[in-house]
This record gives sequence, structure tokens and C-alpha cells, in this order.
Amino acid sequence: MGRASHLIQCMIGILAMHDAHLSGIDLNLLPALDALLRERHVTRAAQRVGLSQSAMSHALARLRELLGDPILVRSGRGMVPTERAEALEGPLRDALAALESALGAQDHFDPATAERSFHIAAEDLGQVLFLPAVLRALRERAPGIDLDVMPRERAALLGSLEDKSIDLVIGVFADPLPAAFRTQRLLVEDFVCVTRRGHPRIRKRLTLKQYAELPHALIGVGQRGVPTAVSRALAAHGLERRVALRVGSFLAAPLIVAETDLVLTLPRRLAERVVKMAPLVVHEPPVELEGFAFAAVWHERRQREPAHRFLRELVAAAAAAHR
Repeated sequence: MGRASHLIQCMIGILAMHDAHLSGIDLNLLPALDALLRERHVTRAAQRVGLSQSAMSHALARLRELLGDPILVRSGRGMVPTERAEALEGPLRDALAALESALGAQDHFDPATAERSFHIAAEDLGQVLFLPAVLRALRERAPGIDLDVMPRERAALLGSLEDKSIDLVIGVFADPLPAAFRTQRLLVEDFVCVTRRGHPRIRKRLTLKQYAELPHALIGVGQRGVPTAVSRALAAHGLERRVALRVGSFLAAPLIVAETDLVLTLPRRLAERVVKMAPLVVHEPPVELEGFAFAAVWHERRQREPAHRFLRELVAAAAAAHR
């Protein structure tokens, strides 16, 4: 009853703001209005909700007549919302979210016949570890489904999940997430070290003295200045390292190390793959290093969607194959 009351209050607020009445509104126009305010472009808004461009133009005309406001006006090369439209955007989004949650619609989804794309955000490490198995499963069970994978961008991460431009994020999350986001732990990973084959300073094993003295390559996907597992472990022994190279790619770093005298600390499962492609040697770390956990994250609005559940099941199965 609480969600329904919230929905009614949101709808009343929208209508009262514009002197409109529920009996005179085609509620099918509300998702179209939301798409127009998000995209600020008729064609992209039409694609967002699965309408033709002419149908979206017709919906915009009806909305302008209903609300007595242009809603979108031209500015330079694009379109911007009017002041009244901007005031409407927040209550409208809340109302649609409440409606979606209250109804808990269970759309029919058949993987064997579905034709669509899933949008996933993951750093290259997560892409290498999980996507091959997911793609194999899609080929067998859902040949009409494609993946659109993009780098994980922290600044826009939660907003992209909330507005459904991203379906799922795979990565490492050190801090707790807001309550609106669901999390599933996928697997726990530990570290090894890699150096080039024939390294002039290393014989049978990598010693702690060598580990501290050799120049390091660091995969810098986290914030600068934040202590890493390696720096914390060395500090516990009164040691510190020199980071001679900082790169942003889990795949580029080992290939660079294969042609230099740097040492690189790398997730074990990735190291097992790259030593097959480059002249590298894997060493157990000479100091105890903290591991980390991969997780999948999605917005609670996706929780009951059959298609989204199918995607999460594939990712979880890919993770289980590594255990």
C-alpha cells in the first residue's frame, strides 16, 4: 500500500503542476515524455521506448497540447527542456519508477528467440575473466543476443544503472553501495608476480629484497594516492617500492613487462592467461598480499526482469567455472 500511495502522490503532483486531470491523460504518453526529457532528441527518445520517429513526434505534439507548454525548444544545434519541463522531470521519473516497482511486471522472455543487446560495464580484467564463458553460453542458448561492453566509468556508474543505459556492472567495489543497488559476489581473486623470462636479477624465485628493490609496473585503475595491497604489505616490513610505470590496462601492463626488467603484481587468473601469450614467468609473492572480490551490481528496478535475470545467471555461471 505504501508504494501505491507514493505512486498516486507522484501522479497527483505531476497533474496539479500543470492543471491537468487524470481522466484526460493518455498514460502511454508518460514514458514518451520521460524519454524526451532524458534524450532531448526526438529520434533517440523514440529508440529508447521502441517507437517510430513519427509516433514520437505525434506524442510530443499531444504532450505540448495537453500541458500547454513546448516541453523542448531548440537551442543551438540541439534541444533543451523548458523551465516547466525541467520542473516536471523529477516527479515524472519518481512516478514511473514507483509504477514499475508496484506492478512488478514479469515480461515474457525466451532466450532462444530473443533479439536484443545487453549493456555491461567492466574493466578489461573483468572482461577477460567473464565474457568468454558468457559468449559461449549465448551462442548455445540465446544466439540473437549481443553484448555491448564498455569500460567501467566510476563517476557515471550509479546513474547509468539507474537510468538503464547500463544493465550490469562487473568489478571490484571497496565501498558499500546505496540501498537501491543489488550486489552479487562472483569470485575472490589473489595475486601473483610476473617478470620477463630471463630476468637478469631473478634466479629460481623472487625474494622479498628483490621485490622491494626492483622497479614496479602498477595497473592504476584506482584512485591515485590510495595505498595498494603491495604498498601496504611492504610497509609492514618497513619497505617501499618504486613505481616506474603506471598504466591503466590489465592487458597492456604484462606485455610491457615482458620486454623490460620491471616486476608486475597481477591477479592470478589473468597471469595464467598472459604467460601463454608472452615470455613471462609467474612467481608467488614473497610477501602476503590481500586478495579482492569481484561482484556484479545492478539497480533494484532490474531485479525481477526475466531478461536481466538470465544475464545475471550467465555471469554467475561464468564465475563459478573459475572456482
